[in-house]
Amino acid sequence: MNATPSSTDHRDHTYGTDHAYDTDRTDRTEPADQEGRTVHLDTAGWGTMPAAVRALVADCASREDRYGPHELEEDLEDVLRTEVHERLGALLGVPAADTAVVTDAAGAFDDLVSRLAPGRGERVWTTPYESAARLTTLYALRDRTRCTVEVVPLREDGDLDLEWMARHIDDDVALVSVVHVPSGCGIVNPVEEIGQILAPYRCVYAVDASYSVGQLPVDAGRIGCQLLTGDGWRFLRGPYDVGFAFLAPRLRAAFEDAAARRPLPPNAAVAGLNAALAHHTAATATATATTATATTDGAAGLAGQGLLPALRAAVEECPGTELIAPGRVQSAILAFRHRDLPAALVRRRLAARGVVLWKTVAQETPLHLPRSGAATTLRASLGPDTTPQDIARFGRALREAVREETAGAQRPRPARTLPPAPAPALASAPAPVPPAGPRPRPPARRHLTLCPTP
Repeated sequence: MNATPSSTDHRDHTYGTDHAYDTDRTDRTEPADQEGRTVHLDTAGWGTMPAAVRALVADCASREDRYGPHELEEDLEDVLRTEVHERLGALLGVPAADTAVVTDAAGAFDDLVSRLAPGRGERVWTTPYESAARLTTLYALRDRTRCTVEVVPLREDGDLDLEWMARHIDDDVALVSVVHVPSGCGIVNPVEEIGQILAPYRCVYAVDASYSVGQLPVDAGRIGCQLLTGDGWRFLRGPYDVGFAFLAPRLRAAFEDAAARRPLPPNAAVAGLNAALAHHTAATATATATTATATTDGAAGLAGQGLLPALRAAVEECPGTELIAPGRVQSAILAFRHRDLPAALVRRRLAARGVVLWKTVAQETPLHLPRSGAATTLRASLGPDTTPQDIARFGRALREAVREETAGAQRPRPARTLPPAPAPALASAPAPVPPAGPRPRPPARRHLTLCPTP
């Protein structure tokens, strides 16, 4: 194995962002006309990688295939050990040494919580907006330690009841888990205010920033949390299979002990995350400098928040739609449903018209959506490349899809013609006698449903 490039080696061993990232190149995605391109309104599910980030990931995969993973790891040593952590620390407002690169946020949360040991009867707080994956981890903690899991109540407007938290917090609260922005709707929970309430007490404060980092400022130092986790492929627009975590120094030993049993993210994915962080930093500076003209002349800022009123209007103008938007502060995510049409059907009809968004199910946030009466919803999320023309096209496609399906449902169906009855047999045989005992149940399709546990 060659540790250093030779004069006959034509490989470029420089994988830092000085080579892989160039603001003049990566600030643009693939060119396409406004009506011909796909309108991507699912940044919360999968942010489209900038062109240079995608090219870097592909190049790393190609080099790994040609020269092997160990050679690639040596080439990426500075990125893997130093550069990506410095960028994460700058993004989250924490020391670089307190960051970690993981495969996904839910796994990092599980790694830490599985090492906590609250006493019997101590309390763990969560919220109605918690994801199914994190609830599963919390319920496992409850079953293992006999602690109790309590759900912070909501106010009438859908915001978390901070007054309830201030009245009930005590040193017997061992863990508080809060999602900054949930996956099923666009509410922005007040994580900094919650941190101020919890600061005098001994509890571990864990924040899920998977759907907020990249579209909203996330400063773990100001939040006051001891654990903050996030995914790199959503609003940060990095590759799949890589995420990050911030850990307070007192939690690092427990986290590293558990994380040692998990596979590391691919080196190519970590390099892609590093390039995506560099792109995000440059895009943030550009969006800040052009805020006054961003909503009228092109893409609307960091994650398209300037287009959220237009997105809401496009949904509300479609007959039969209902917004699912609890809370007073909203992010660049909007959930809605149609009163009469299944969400899956509307999503397919929009996809056929070149508009991509996501369908969510109640089991993804089992403490919130089922109680709101929504079994399935549609989720549209804005990105930095979303334009006013995209929103207009989405609105037209939504109205056309709903009009088409509504007209089809009202169209009279032809009457069914029953086949003629068979001629009676000349001699009827005695009917078979069913065997004694319970009748066997016919085979049926089965599915797993996650139900909230009290």
